[in-house]
Amino acid sequence: MFKNIITGLKAYADGFSLIGKLKLWQFFLVPMIISVVIAGAVALAAYGLSDNLANLIDRLWIWEWGKETFHEIAVWISAISIILLGFILYKHAVMALSAPFMSPVSERIEKHFYPEARHHVEHRDTTNMEQLWRAVRINVRNIAYEFSITIPLLLLSFIPVVGIVFTILAFIVQAYYAGFGNMDYTLERHFTYRNSVKFVARHRGVAIGIGIVFMAMLFIPVLGVILVLPFSVTAASRVTLEKMIAEEQLMLQRKSNSTQISNS
Repeated sequence: MFKNIITGLKAYADGFSLIGKLKLWQFFLVPMIISVVIAGAVALAAYGLSDNLANLIDRLWIWEWGKETFHEIAVWISAISIILLGFILYKHAVMALSAPFMSPVSERIEKHFYPEARHHVEHRDTTNMEQLWRAVRINVRNIAYEFSITIPLLLLSFIPVVGIVFTILAFIVQAYYAGFGNMDYTLERHFTYRNSVKFVARHRGVAIGIGIVFMAMLFIPVLGVILVLPFSVTAASRVTLEKMIAEEQLMLQRKSNSTQISNS
């Protein structure tokens, strides 16, 4: 697992030069706009709703003493909770809506590094609407799983001292599903929905590695939400293709060995 996480991290190494070499920037304009708009909406929601949620949390404090202090704490908890939950919705909304623009990027990278891949692994021709629907389906599934795992971890993260462990686990979970979404821009051309889920599960370390950088970039003010998708999709496309072809070669090798054994 750790080795695959490193593989996912290393996939970003020459992302900038690859984007320029293959003239991919033209595909990223609309996704960049989508990313900025959704990020702005999340920020506004956190600002506007934190007081309202804090007022609901205030009801848990039934004493008069310390009420103002508790309210200030409640405001911070509310803002952080809304931002974190909005963070989950943000990345999946961006990845889903950007699918018709990111699939051509993945395909260009495939043709550059593996021009014969179409002949060696299963290939599916899909329309923009099919790509969008597939991305929505994948990301809605991932949101459901991510919320069900992340919310309990976030609640546990408020436990003093040991809470940091649950915070790290919550980050890893989010990284995994962020990597999943980026890998699927390549997988949708080759695998069905069900087989894509199985593929990512087999390579969860790679997904986490891709997702760690994706998540880290979002902490860079303004520039992060603009550049996160171009670099993540470029990195994910390349490493996903490497793993797909490696699996296919291994399968062919096993078939060849099996045939030789049966013939001997």
